[in-house]
Amino acid sequence: MSEYQDVIIAGFGGQGVMLAGNLLAQAGMEHGLEVSFIPVYGAEMRGGTANCTVVLDTHPIGAPLVREPRSTIILNEPSLTKFQPRLHKAGVQIVNASLIDRGLLDASRRSVYIPVNDMAHELGNVKLANMVALGAWIRATAALPLAAVQEALRRVVSSHYAHLVPVNAKALEAGYNFAA
Repeated sequence: MSEYQDVIIAGFGGQGVMLAGNLLAQAGMEHGLEVSFIPVYGAEMRGGTANCTVVLDTHPIGAPLVREPRSTIILNEPSLTKFQPRLHKAGVQIVNASLIDRGLLDASRRSVYIPVNDMAHELGNVKLANMVALGAWIRATAALPLAAVQEALRRVVSSHYAHLVPVNAKALEAGYNFAA
């Protein structure tokens, strides 16, 4: 596990950006880390732009705003356009190959180009794309153990939707394994 990690997770409303960020923050807290979570919504929640920033650290977090993220999870093309130029030169970006053309990737950036929508569809629900992407991010950054994030699902997912915890855990694992 690294000492400090930050990530901007970005896509459009309805892709589960906030759920992924909330889950990551919860897992970080449960793993004994200092955490900040900042959600940002566009003009509309479903279909509008959405992103969040999560910072994980073993030390108190002085400022939760991140101008040059060490990592990004990019779920759609407008988010790539906005956040790829901001990615730290030594950073890593998880990029949704199902919706973003490979030709748009900056070759000087470390990228995990993963078909998250396609993988989620194979798992039975395209709404699992956020979890597939988060699993790839966990592997690429080693910020947290996969098991810690899977366990945190039980506290982030409403008890009304508890039946979805196993399939979300499986989606995290699929993304994690793809990024190996």
